Amino acid sequence: LDIDVVLDCTGVYGSKADGSAHLSSGAKKVLFSHPGSTDLDATIVYGVNETSLKNSDQLVSNASCTTNCIIPVIKILDDALDIESGTVTTIHAAMNDQPVIDAYHQDLRRTRAASQSIIPVDTKLAAGITRIFPKFKDHFEAISVRVPTINVTAIDLSVTVRSKVTVAKVNQLLQQAAEGSFRGIVDYTELPLVSTDFNHDPHSAIIDGTQTRVSGQHLIKILVWCDNEWGFANRMLDTTLAMAATGFNKSIC
Repeated sequence: LDIDVVLDCTGVYGSKADGSAHLSSGAKKVLFSHPGSTDLDATIVYGVNETSLKNSDQLVSNASCTTNCIIPVIKILDDALDIESGTVTTIHAAMNDQPVIDAYHQDLRRTRAASQSIIPVDTKLAAGITRIFPKFKDHFEAISVRVPTINVTAIDLSVTVRSKVTVAKVNQLLQQAAEGSFRGIVDYTELPLVSTDFNHDPHSAIIDGTQTRVSGQHLIKILVWCDNEWGFANRMLDTTLAMAATGFNKSIC
């Protein structure tokens, strides 16, 4: 098969062995639509580290939708304010691994009806953060709850920074980044919007400036929205183009 880049969106496969099966079938490169295993050539959050891609990176992960949402915001804050530690709560729309009515699931909480319950679930988002930013190992924790909505996710980010801050300073920083170096990846709004307003929003993250809070000059809380399907699909395409831009070396396929 003469395929330049395979986009593996099964959500089932994600190891080096899985990707090698695509390569042996004729693909030149593979991009997985979830974090995948640590033996892949690269994990990319577009807008943050795609410039690190090399021609030799054949098996690449596009991380997760929530990682793509929160990593750019963490980078903006850390570059300017020096993050010490943080916690993340993902408020995630229901997914296809949840039953419509109470039914069997190996996770007892996910046996409960998706349309009737707010359900705590396991998340590897903290590991996703440290995969991109190793310096934050043991400095970030994350929890996740699934809520009975169809689409769009909200993320509650709390970070302790070493710089003294105010709400106005934080929002100015985030808005400037959204209008500058992170244009197209991060957006900023102070409109009174709700989750359905972000359906088909192509950004990885949309910061709700009305919800920014600061406590004790060093603790920041931020609410970030994302269309966990559409926004992530846009980043899959962006990363695919970035992989293609590094070229295809047939000698390594």
